[in-house]
Amino acid sequence: MVEVLVALAVFAVVGLMSAQLMSRTLANHESLSERSARLAEVQRAMLILKRDLMQISGRSVRDLFGDPLAPVMIGADGMMEFSRTGWRNPLNSPRAEMQRVAYRIHEGHLHRAWWSVLDRAQDSEPVVQRLLSDVGQVEFFALDTNGDEHSFWPNQLGGAPLAAIIMRLECEPFGIVERIWPVAGTLGAWTPMPAAGAGEGEGSQEEEPAPEGEAA
Repeated sequence: MVEVLVALAVFAVVGLMSAQLMSRTLANHESLSERSARLAEVQRAMLILKRDLMQISGRSVRDLFGDPLAPVMIGADGMMEFSRTGWRNPLNSPRAEMQRVAYRIHEGHLHRAWWSVLDRAQDSEPVVQRLLSDVGQVEFFALDTNGDEHSFWPNQLGGAPLAAIIMRLECEPFGIVERIWPVAGTLGAWTPMPAAGAGEGEGSQEEEPAPEGEAA
């Protein structure tokens, strides 16, 4: 009788240890799956950012009021907007092959917006896509050819041309993610185009031709 009780106790201990081991294995597998999915989401967002930033163009645009906007704009509120080339048009639609895009954080998510036109009308609405969820903070910086960082761009004081874009992103569970993308060519000081409806004698800025780029 004692031997039977001892055997039952041993089997109970082994069963309990096996159940705990299985529970921990399943929990680790679920955690790794969630982390892998999150990593894939972050990598996808970085790939889209890289694709856009590697094709920055010096083409300035007009907003819905006809006021000029710089080719590249960076603000201190986690906002970046710029013109890019390489928006292919396989259907030959009546549009440019350049595109105006913007990145900004809203309600804890990183969004990408793009416009179907370069110079906007009052009814030009952007198409907004959520690029990355659960973002604590995002900051964009302009790095000039002197190695100085700027939280605002264009630099109102003039100075060295733009050489690269730096992004610092805070997201769980990876903490701070930092990336730097060089700008093809250099974008120097920007002279605003005259506002829409300006009188004669106020010259306009020539548009930069859109070089071929990779697919959007």
